[in-house]
Amino acid sequence: MENKIRLIASYLPQFQPIKENDEWWGKGFTEWTNVGKAKPLFKGHYQPRVPADLGYYDLRLPEVRLAQANMASQYGIEGFCYWHYWFGDGKRILEKTLDEVVSSNEPDFPFCLAWANETWSGVWHGLKNQILLEQKYLGIEDYRQHFNAVLPAFLDKRYITIDDRPIFMLYRPLEFPDVSLFIELWNKWAIENGLKGVYFIGQITTPESRELTLSKGFDAVNIVRLTEYMRLNTSKIERGLQRVSGKLKKYSYKDFYPYFSGNEDKDINCIPTIIPNWDHSPRSGERALILTDSNPTLFGQHVKEVFDNIVSKPSDNRISFIKSWNEWGEGNYLEPDLLYGLEYLKELKKQLDSLEI
Repeated sequence: MENKIRLIASYLPQFQPIKENDEWWGKGFTEWTNVGKAKPLFKGHYQPRVPADLGYYDLRLPEVRLAQANMASQYGIEGFCYWHYWFGDGKRILEKTLDEVVSSNEPDFPFCLAWANETWSGVWHGLKNQILLEQKYLGIEDYRQHFNAVLPAFLDKRYITIDDRPIFMLYRPLEFPDVSLFIELWNKWAIENGLKGVYFIGQITTPESRELTLSKGFDAVNIVRLTEYMRLNTSKIERGLQRVSGKLKKYSYKDFYPYFSGNEDKDINCIPTIIPNWDHSPRSGERALILTDSNPTLFGQHVKEVFDNIVSKPSDNRISFIKSWNEWGEGNYLEPDLLYGLEYLKELKKQLDSLEI
C-alpha cells in the first residue's frame, strides 16, 4: 500500500572509516567520533546524544543498512536520499554504501541521490581556510563521466521517481556556474539510455531563491527553512554580528518550527522539509546553532503543518524530504536515541495515519 505522503529521508554515509578521513582527522574517524566526544555547553544541554536501537553502527555492514531500511519503512518513510559526492575528474568519496546497495540489490528499499556539491574544508575543527577536497566543475567530459557513474542507480527498479523520472537533487544549485548545461546534457543522456529524463531538484534555504533556481532548468526546489525564523525576526546587522562573533546561537525549537513550512510549499514545484531537531555542536562547538527543547509532540505539530500544505497536490508530487534520518553530528536525526527512543518515528506514523485522503 502506498503512503499518503511520500516521505524521503536524507541519509549520511559517513558512519564508516575511509582513507581520507583517516588522513585528515586520525585513524578510524567516523561521524561517531564527533558525536561521542560532544559535551554540554550550558545547563540542560542535551549532549552527548547516544543511539539506542541501532547502536553505534558501521555502514560497511549490510545488516545495519537492512535494519535501517526496515525501521524507516515500518514508520511510513518511502525511501532514503543518499548524500552523493563527486568532486570532478572521477573523484568520489563515501561511495561504498551506495555502490553496495546497488550491486547487491539490498536492502529492497527505495532510494535516490542528492549531490553535495561543495568544497570540503577543515571548518569542523575551526580551520576555515584549509581545503581538503575542492569541488570542481570541469566541463562536458566530466559531466558525462559523472552521469555514467550514477546511471546504474538511475536504472535500478528501487530508484525514486517523480513523473517517471529519477530524481536528482543538488545541494548548492546556484554555486554551479554551468548548471543549465549540466541539466540539459543529463536529460539528453538519460533519454538515450531509456529513461524519460531526470527530475532535477535544487535545494535552497529561503523561498526568495526559488524563481532564480527554477530558471536554471530545475523542475522543483526543496526549501530547507532551518534559519527562516532568524531571517524574518532579526536584522541583517544582527545576523552579520552573530557570524563574525562566532558565538553560540541558541534558540527554542518551539519558536523555529512554525517557520519550517510556508504557503509556497502548496505549489507543485516546491518540496518542503521536515526538521525534527538541530544541534551541530558536536561538529562546531561554541560556533553552533542549537535548537533546544525539541520533543515528539512539537515535532508532530510541525509534521502536521507540512502535511496540510502538501496534501492537496497530485499523489506523485505529495512529497516532503526529512532532514535527516541520521545526521547525528548535527543533532538532526530520526533514528532512536536513549532519550526518546522511537517516539519521533511513532509521531511521524501517527500523523500519516490520521490523514484522510
